[in-house]
Amino acid sequence: MTPHVLIAGGGVAGLTAALALHAAGFRHVTVVEAAREIQPVGAGLNLMPNAVRELDALGLLDDLEADAVRTRELRYYHRSGGLISREPRGLGAGYHWPQLSIHRGTLQRVLADAVRHRLGRSAIVTGVRVTGVEERADGRPRVRLEHREGAMGGRASLEPDVLIGADGIRSTVRAALNPCEGEPPWNGMLVWRGASWIDRRRAGTFMLVAGDDRRKAVVYPMAERPAGDVLVNWALAMPADSIAAAARGDWNRAVPVTDFLRHFEGWEFDGVSVPEVLCASGAAFEYPMVDREPLPRWSHGRTTLIGDAAHAMYPIGSNGATQSIIDGRALAHAMSRHADPADALAAYEADRRPAMTELQRANRRLGPEVVINLAHQRAPGGFTHIDDVIPPRERREIAARYAATGAFDPETVNAGSPYAVPVNAP
Repeated sequence: MTPHVLIAGGGVAGLTAALALHAAGFRHVTVVEAAREIQPVGAGLNLMPNAVRELDALGLLDDLEADAVRTRELRYYHRSGGLISREPRGLGAGYHWPQLSIHRGTLQRVLADAVRHRLGRSAIVTGVRVTGVEERADGRPRVRLEHREGAMGGRASLEPDVLIGADGIRSTVRAALNPCEGEPPWNGMLVWRGASWIDRRRAGTFMLVAGDDRRKAVVYPMAERPAGDVLVNWALAMPADSIAAAARGDWNRAVPVTDFLRHFEGWEFDGVSVPEVLCASGAAFEYPMVDREPLPRWSHGRTTLIGDAAHAMYPIGSNGATQSIIDGRALAHAMSRHADPADALAAYEADRRPAMTELQRANRRLGPEVVINLAHQRAPGGFTHIDDVIPPRERREIAARYAATGAFDPETVNAGSPYAVPVNAP
């Protein structure tokens, strides 16, 4: 009998898991998503070559590249305009796969379209959220569901063979497994995010991360129009105590750009003007910078966690969506090799949890972006030669150490996917 796998959450992690499970031979997979429809919302993200490798194995690379930009270079700047470092990325760094800058909504659309095409339109059920989980004596989950509207409106329960909690940083599945955990901890920083259409001559051809020991700006192109405009993703961060502090409960709050524009006046880096990018945006959204404490375990019987539900981390080093994608492939790989679902989930967790715990901690230490803080601490007024401030060897060691922590150094990635399973023809 084919086991029924229920996935709570139709985001990047959940949809990737559904596709990976289908590729591994699982036919009874259902994704429940609380939103009434999956829409192209959110801002941009970067997919590291290790994630692109896994999506390529699922036959999605061409569809993704149609509406994405290959990230060819990453540059770190001090807020004074001084260049700290520049690194080739993707194919230019020797990887066999590119690094992609893409709108989260585009990625989610490609994944959702593939799920519906390969698993059937009924594989994604929207307007349904998980409200509770109990573990039965045999390890199977009993899942409480709430239908928002329609003929199925009301409450119901379901007992799948496996439950995958892919429902984000405020995961109901995680809360059911860890009822005393509470709210995500806030580090006192606010993040503003948005996207702007800019003339390609002003958009830059690289990803930049700039700032000092308090303020940061991330800007990069992620889509292009034939007419010449480029869609630029931007994200800013600074301590809340420097402005009108927002409460942690104000999640994804729309705010005018003028609320924070003054804090980034004059920030221009090799032709890319941060204020110009901000002023071209139609909307800005404010978030508290939060993550989750690493868990001592993800799996309970036949229930486990993936993506942000398992290991939400600060937005450092382009690893949020990247690691969620790898989770989905790792989980399907484990399930294809263990007849007992509980054994499969234990194997998946043993493979993924230790590395993700270390990556969460590395992001709290600012990951590779620590070079900006170091530059500011050693030369707060700026510098003429970065080598006099942070020697090249030190910069290389910081970058290499972080890449090794996330297993996305070129040697590891180019060795091929450790999660290879036969892929069915779409």
